[in-house]
Amino acid sequence: MQISEYVSIGHPDKTADYISEYILDRLIEQDSKTRYALEVQIKDNFVTLGGEITTNAKTDYDKWVKQAIADIGYTHEYALKWGKENALDCDSVIVEKHISQQSNDIAVGVNTDAWGDQGIMFGMAVNEPETNYMTKDFYLAKMLGKTLYESGLGGLDIKTLVALDKGKVQKVIVAIPLLSDKGAVEKFVKDKIQGNYELIINGTGRYVTHSSMGDCGTTGRKLAVDFYGGNCNVGGGCPWTKDGTKADLTLNLYARKKALDYVRMHNVSQAKCGIACCIGKKEIEVTIWDEHNNEVESYCESKSPSELIKAFSLDKPIYAQMCKEGLFENIK
Repeated sequence: MQISEYVSIGHPDKTADYISEYILDRLIEQDSKTRYALEVQIKDNFVTLGGEITTNAKTDYDKWVKQAIADIGYTHEYALKWGKENALDCDSVIVEKHISQQSNDIAVGVNTDAWGDQGIMFGMAVNEPETNYMTKDFYLAKMLGKTLYESGLGGLDIKTLVALDKGKVQKVIVAIPLLSDKGAVEKFVKDKIQGNYELIINGTGRYVTHSSMGDCGTTGRKLAVDFYGGNCNVGGGCPWTKDGTKADLTLNLYARKKALDYVRMHNVSQAKCGIACCIGKKEIEVTIWDEHNNEVESYCESKSPSELIKAFSLDKPIYAQMCKEGLFENIK
């Protein structure tokens, strides 16, 4: 059985990711060479920023945090509708900051256009253009979550889960804040995903308190959602919260591109790619596996951060949109 979940940008963990990406965009607008590694935690109306930033940009973190939260939809009017005890209010947010510059020990490597981290990253693609080369379970969970978020049928803090057996949908689970009965959501889901399957909406029977008022949000806690659902290894760390010199972001994008290129070139049903790198070095180790999990390619290549930053436009303020739409949406 294949199972994947998706969470909307209104989920507190994704809200934390989005705040970090929104701030990075504001810095890159002013200084495209910004070095960035900023974690975010949000609980109730308190936001904590912690990490390392080296930039020539002028900063206004309090303003940017509130703008990011409002951009998601957690406005003052939204909080009044749900009750301020039940939903985040951008106007009430208090920001605490613990930020220093990038470590000199890391900078000495990055300054030579080498990787700012070490680790192994994984990419995956399936030969299904209609699902954007993602597995069907992941595609459906994401499609349903995004359209529910945009529908206005409930609150902004949404989770979806889709389970397939031999390619057929067996179960769909939805968590969505509601002030009324779930009938409209049931109809919406059945229109979007047709078939004979079990549908569960709000498993406890009640879901009103949401956002950071009901759950603490922290960057990097939704990696399966950010990558490939339950279908592929997750490598590196959080792809958000980082600029393009960080392997966790850029080499994960490159691994997806490598897997996608292999699927198209060899017309196989599926391919996976693993990429390993060393901090302060440009060389990367690449491995490709086919649909039977057989190793079909293994080689070393020199690939600098600047090459991939340019290829993926990571020197431009695209990070917040990428966080909203998905890490691999622009990988073609």
